[in-house]
Amino acid sequence: MTAALSNDERTLDAAAYDQWADEVRSLAQQRGAVILAHNYQVPEIQDVAHYTGDSLYLSRIAAQTDAGIIVFCGVHFMAETAKILSPDKRVLLPDHAAGCSLADSINADQLRAWKAEHPGAVVVSYVNTTAAVKAETDICCTSSNAADVVRSIPEDTEILFCPDQFLGAHVKRVTGRDNIQIWAGECHVHAGISPADVRAKVAAYPDAEILVHPECGCTTSVLDLMSAGDLPADRTRVLSTGGMVEAAAKTRSRQVLVATETGILHQLRGLNDKSEFIAMNDRATCRYMKMITPAKLLATLRDNTGDIDVPAGIAAKARAAVERMIAIGSPSRGGE
Repeated sequence: MTAALSNDERTLDAAAYDQWADEVRSLAQQRGAVILAHNYQVPEIQDVAHYTGDSLYLSRIAAQTDAGIIVFCGVHFMAETAKILSPDKRVLLPDHAAGCSLADSINADQLRAWKAEHPGAVVVSYVNTTAAVKAETDICCTSSNAADVVRSIPEDTEILFCPDQFLGAHVKRVTGRDNIQIWAGECHVHAGISPADVRAKVAAYPDAEILVHPECGCTTSVLDLMSAGDLPADRTRVLSTGGMVEAAAKTRSRQVLVATETGILHQLRGLNDKSEFIAMNDRATCRYMKMITPAKLLATLRDNTGDIDVPAGIAAKARAAVERMIAIGSPSRGGE
């Protein structure tokens, strides 16, 4: 059952939403399509989707479903990943301009040049990368299994970790590996959630549980404060979006501070109406995610357009990097 939209979250009024949702569902059924929505999408799209979650979870659903058409409501690299894992299905993205500042922080040429400077190194790339970068990668990772992926690599082997510097620093810290080189990329939204935001919100909500995404610019400060005893270790966790969803369903805390893109708050509030979920930074909104509007989703289904294509050679290499990650273990919902 989907959660009701609160007035401040709506982009459509109730009557318009009902009419739009009925048409979307009818068209999806007619076309044999499944609608997938990322956790950061606008509430209407999350509520009308057949599945909502993080990008890797959704891509795995795409690979498993019997539907011949996947309508992916997310950003471009996510739809590419779904196509990589579902090469025989059509994957439609309602707006091909919906990019990602993190994925754009490294391209295949840059990765090849970096590899040339470190012969013999193993490349570990976050799933938040383009298909072309995945094709130059030895093994992919998610934010929830990055440490396990790194631990699977022999300790004397150098690792090139890309593209997220904050996730890379977190992995280096928790694994204790000194031979990890980290690419200086970032998600502009997560990087903008600062230590100052944490200090201000924790002061305002001193008893709140704290959930922090490892892409955040505040992650190191949060862990340092926790180590120093300035943040409660038993109420502070660094989690992927999938991990946040699981934590929200179980928590009994009266208030929960959430450090990630604000779109996830709709789902968390729908899962647990006994807790108050509060953004660590109210301005942490991804303009690319919000490019997938209700009108664009409806147009994609009406017009049967928006196909994502990944060249076969790139897709095969990229698929191998993702499958190596899955082979060492990956949580069912724990992606980016």
